[in-house]
Amino acid sequence: MTRAGDDEATRALSTAPQPPVAVTPPLPTRRNSELLLLCFATVITAAALTIVQANQDRGLRWDLVTYAAAFLAVFVGAHLAIRRFAPYADPLLLPVVALLNGLGLVMIHRLDLASPGHHSGPSANQQMLWTVVGVAAFALVVSSLKDHRQLARYGYISGLAGLVLLAIPAMLPASFSEQNGAKIWIRLPGFSIQPAEFSKILLLIFFSAVLVAKRGLFTSAGKHVLGMDLPRPRDLAPLLAAWVISVGVMVFEKDLGTSLLLYASFLVVVYLATQRFSWVVIGLALFALGSVAAYYVFDHVRVRVQTWLDPFADPDGNGYQMVQSLFSFATGGIFGTGLGNGQPDTVPAASTDFIVAAFGEELGLVGLAGILMLYTIVIIRGMRTAIAVRDSFGKLLAAGLSSTLAIQLFIVVGGVTKLIPLTGLTTPWMSYGGSSLLANYVLLAIVVRISHAARRPFRARPRNTSPIAAASTEVIERV
Repeated sequence: MTRAGDDEATRALSTAPQPPVAVTPPLPTRRNSELLLLCFATVITAAALTIVQANQDRGLRWDLVTYAAAFLAVFVGAHLAIRRFAPYADPLLLPVVALLNGLGLVMIHRLDLASPGHHSGPSANQQMLWTVVGVAAFALVVSSLKDHRQLARYGYISGLAGLVLLAIPAMLPASFSEQNGAKIWIRLPGFSIQPAEFSKILLLIFFSAVLVAKRGLFTSAGKHVLGMDLPRPRDLAPLLAAWVISVGVMVFEKDLGTSLLLYASFLVVVYLATQRFSWVVIGLALFALGSVAAYYVFDHVRVRVQTWLDPFADPDGNGYQMVQSLFSFATGGIFGTGLGNGQPDTVPAASTDFIVAAFGEELGLVGLAGILMLYTIVIIRGMRTAIAVRDSFGKLLAAGLSSTLAIQLFIVVGGVTKLIPLTGLTTPWMSYGGSSLLANYVLLAIVVRISHAARRPFRARPRNTSPIAAASTEVIERV
């Protein structure tokens, strides 16, 4: 065929009707919905703060508008970090946490107003400062952690760092580490930190990385007893190591809450990785055995259990805190006394360990159920992220972090309501304390990064397609 014929054929092909090209519409990122929900959380926080101020001071101040604007500006900064670096992240996580944090600030401010010289609230101001630091750490993790799978490379380093942080308070003198009978602090002049809050994140990264790399070890077949496949004795070493760590924390640091939290989180991750209930049964049996032995050997464990069984046996001593907490819940009833109208300051440590009791008195059962529902939303969205993400490490890490929040919430609420022995853990994002607030914002940032990886569009290269065709397909998808 001549060149003229080639040109004629080319023109014929170019003028022939072409089949329509299917253009994939971009998936919605829901960032505008997230911003709208943040504004709604700010409105609720500002309204609650206004009610507290009106009931306590019998008047309103214009600086409440400044506080609300500052609160919104802080979380808009976090929103912008998500919009830029994790645009497909779950739009509910940050607004719900912002509302929980805001309600915690309101209650801490309300407790400040009940204290002598209440026109200056150092606790609320410090908590707001720690909120800014926590949100800044959240934005830093979201922007710097490009792929959550990078954390798996540092699994053993994270485990070692978590163990070191757990061990430091036990090795320090009591004057630098002990408060209310528990050696869980690192106290320096003008500064204190609770390292166990960061250990739980580091150890969960370690657990997830090890379970993904050594899954065959945990799924090895053993004896079949009572409908369960029990692991071989030589495969129990990781479980025994976790048990020794948790019992060591309970004994040497006198911290029942952290011990239970770490061990329960490990069991949840092991069960999710292996799908074998036998690991949970063996783990719970080991923990029960260690707890019973600690009850008879160590006085502080025995005091906690006896106070839980009958706090009214010593209402002015060891049982005073629990008795006051029960009175707060009884006073609140169904609908509560109203923000600013109760007496939550009669409960010792109301702004830290017993902030749930303070909300139970002033918001009642209905208000406290609403707060627990907000936590449930965060936990469920974290679990949905674990289901949706494609890699095994991300699944275990997201499920482990979400389970840790659920376990910690159960331990806190169960302790202040006398369902389980009192442990001394803080309520995530609500209780007063910089270590807890900072660590939980880092935890939230990791979940947000995993959520972005789970929700973003996945484009796979078609089979038996040349590189040129694949490139053309990619260009069409980007149109």
